[in-house]
Amino acid sequence: MLACVLVASGTALAALPAHQPVPGGVAVVPLGMGERPTVTLGDRSVAVVRTGSGWAAVAGIPLDTEPGDLSLTVRTAAGERNITITIGERKYREQYLTIKEQRYVTPDEEELARYRRERAEMDAARASWRETGVLGLFTVAPVPGRQSDSFGSRRFFNGQPRNPHSGMDIAAPTGTPVQAPAAGRVVATGGYFFNGNTVMLDHGEGLVTLYCHLSRIDVAVGDTVVVGDTLGLVGATGRVTGAHLHWSVYLSGVAIDPAYMLADNSQ
Repeated sequence: MLACVLVASGTALAALPAHQPVPGGVAVVPLGMGERPTVTLGDRSVAVVRTGSGWAAVAGIPLDTEPGDLSLTVRTAAGERNITITIGERKYREQYLTIKEQRYVTPDEEELARYRRERAEMDAARASWRETGVLGLFTVAPVPGRQSDSFGSRRFFNGQPRNPHSGMDIAAPTGTPVQAPAAGRVVATGGYFFNGNTVMLDHGEGLVTLYCHLSRIDVAVGDTVVVGDTLGLVGATGRVTGAHLHWSVYLSGVAIDPAYMLADNSQ
């Protein structure tokens, strides 16, 4: 399916992700002309951007969504209406990994407490929201390399089941520069227990990206970056089986398959 098109006042046309309403996918819903509406999916705000034919909502679909109908709530000064989205099925594979350090499979109480503190910090960063009216595809990935299809896979570490994988792993040697795929603002950095050295960017309209396992961090919270700025270097910190970049993409706090946001994969 072809990508949709948006236009922001004073800017050129840019591509939106294709309509892929599956668990871990993206729903792109035309809203018509008139005033800019506000849109929610459940209790989550949804990005609203201007297109060549009016407005469109761009919503991330949670990985645990069952096939069936979901309802977007659209509000304007004139009232409220609901738009139904039909969620299709997408099968994800299972992935069995061997972790050398058992502490990353069964952390002790102190490590679990640390993880909970770090998780709260990252959850707050994922919930970042700036109304910009602009939301486009990434023209390049953060690093060159083989992009895995591991997003959404059910993971087993040393035979023990864990949550589905929430990002894309990109194979790259230690020391490879990790570059911002779009302009944004740094909303979190840290050396986290599971994720290792990590950077999170807020790109506006609820679009947030995360970069894990870095060997070095080159930005600080509050920094603004443009496309191509170096965020850090690829490494093997945290829970890993080897050097690579883990890249996550969130829409309104929902993890989606990063492949849907790459221009080369959007059609």
